[in-house]
Amino acid sequence: MAATVNPDLKKERENSSFDPNKITSFLYGGPEIVKKKRELESLALNDPDYQHEDLNFMSQEQQYETFLKKTLLMVTKVRELKIDVADRHFYRSAVIGTNPDPLGLHVGMFLPTLYGQASQEQKDKWLKMAENFAIIGTYAQTEMGHGTFLRGLETTATYDPKTQEFILNTPNLTASKWWPGGLGKTSNYCVLMAQLYIHGKSYGPHPFMVQIRSLQDHKPLPGVTVGDIGPKFGYGSVDNGFLAFNNVRIPRENMLMKYSKVEPDGTYVKPPSTKLAYGTMVQVRANIVVNSGRVLAKAVTIATRYSCVRRQSEMKPGHPEPQVLDYVTQQYKLFPYLAAAYAFWLTGQTMMSVYTTSSNQISKGDISALPELHALSAGLKALSSWVANVGMEECRMACGGHGYSHASGLPRLYANMTPGATYEGENTVMMLQTARYLMKSYNQSLQGEKLAGSVAYLSGVQPVPAAGRTRNMLDLGVLCDAYRHRAARLVHEAAVQLRNERQAGKDQPDAWNAASVDLVKAAMAHSQYFVVKNFAERLTDSTLDSSISDVLTRLCQLHALHGLVTNSGDFLEDGYLTGTDVRQARRHINALMAKLRPDAVALVDAFDFPDGILNSVLGRYDGNVYEHLLEWAKASPLNKTDVHQSYHKYLKPFLEDNRAKL
Repeated sequence: MAATVNPDLKKERENSSFDPNKITSFLYGGPEIVKKKRELESLALNDPDYQHEDLNFMSQEQQYETFLKKTLLMVTKVRELKIDVADRHFYRSAVIGTNPDPLGLHVGMFLPTLYGQASQEQKDKWLKMAENFAIIGTYAQTEMGHGTFLRGLETTATYDPKTQEFILNTPNLTASKWWPGGLGKTSNYCVLMAQLYIHGKSYGPHPFMVQIRSLQDHKPLPGVTVGDIGPKFGYGSVDNGFLAFNNVRIPRENMLMKYSKVEPDGTYVKPPSTKLAYGTMVQVRANIVVNSGRVLAKAVTIATRYSCVRRQSEMKPGHPEPQVLDYVTQQYKLFPYLAAAYAFWLTGQTMMSVYTTSSNQISKGDISALPELHALSAGLKALSSWVANVGMEECRMACGGHGYSHASGLPRLYANMTPGATYEGENTVMMLQTARYLMKSYNQSLQGEKLAGSVAYLSGVQPVPAAGRTRNMLDLGVLCDAYRHRAARLVHEAAVQLRNERQAGKDQPDAWNAASVDLVKAAMAHSQYFVVKNFAERLTDSTLDSSISDVLTRLCQLHALHGLVTNSGDFLEDGYLTGTDVRQARRHINALMAKLRPDAVALVDAFDFPDGILNSVLGRYDGNVYEHLLEWAKASPLNKTDVHQSYHKYLKPFLEDNRAKL
């Protein structure tokens, strides 16, 4: 096994224009945080208790068992090591890698819902147990027949004032809970979203705390049917489950009552605002934006390093085969996604920061920021997960044949991360939720009302500049203006389309459906403007030295210009940009790629993913791909013996029979 770094990768690193550690520090929030991150990752990656066979050679059941064991061990070790809450994600990411884990929903949704929706008495009863893993919960919302459309959920919770209990029922097959992670075999509790009925009247979906398995032997409780939904496209390490109820009774106090309440006599107390239930979802969606940036960064790291190690074809007859990354077509495949990874990494940080500030306001009873936050998180969740989805696959294909092998790490990365386009709100529906807020804000602007920060630009569509005006298409101010103009115009045009549909005699729902393609496009433009503007604003950080500022500015320019050229029709349609502007933008993209080429490896190194987290033979830091590819293949279960047992069972008699007939 080679002990040295591949000479091509070594040369790439020596020729970069900046120190990757400085960008790493910028991405993670300072050198002290990076130091802590590396210490915790090293601690986990070098712990023999976490070592196991390659997941790619395991069955679904083995993957689940392996990750359940690792995750429970991790919970114990985090306590023993006294790792700060703020730093735990570094340790966890080193233990889990790019795989989801069976306790993901306990930590990611069960606990946050108790924090956000339970009354103080309920927190006193359950929170200590949940925080200390004395009980394990999941979040049971999605059903076989309904997912994103929360109001359509069919599971019922009917209040019985005589016994002061709720009776839980799954009235038909499609009402079965379907998909919650950790539900199949792990959880003994769940937060259940069910339609509340009192005296025959429906009050919509509400959250209930429900025990589903015995705390003694883990068997399903009477009236509860629960199990695993079977193999999926990815997520082999998680027991996604199904759940049904048959007249299961729970105490009145098990409805989470921080906001909505049911009194003993059945009187329903409305929440101060229906929007208060958005809090957990906003946090989860902000996390998806963060994760989309990280996942795309991993895929680009693998593909970029491998494209420098891999040499292919002849560019010039008689010359050595060039590195694949020297082909401009390969740069055009990868560099826009490298730029997008940085863009979404920074957008995710901004989203989490906005969420933290807003949750502090919400906890004090001020919910004024919630509608804007909900719309922003929905649009950015959809945009980032869509781009990450397409980007991961582009990176896989850019690795040629070896990208198809699980050794590359890309198929597993894709299979585990592609559900982000569907869970916590299907992306098209998310964009339409953003569009609903944009339409409301646009109409408020027509009435002269002051708009929230992220939509303030809707107060007026800029006049179209006179044709022939010369622009510097590398100027980030010019690019932000172009994205702002496009977003404002598309919101305006979607609003006009909606109005026209109403005037043609359609009711509001039919008019909305008829205009929905325009509405999604407007929401997409709004979200893209936010990402470009945020990227540009983050570069004004005075602590960045010039070498870092220069290379990040090129990435920001590339991100904005690539989006502009890809959607050039939107910018040309009303004459805001000219054909000359777009041609200039296209030329700038080529020039930027040439400038970024010497820095490509340093830019992916700056993401700072150790090999144990990246989990890719092709993306190894040392670039020794081919030696490890053969080593990985030899570990396949099919190679444990020279002659597989199937030879004796099937192939040998088949061959002997055919030879005997000759």
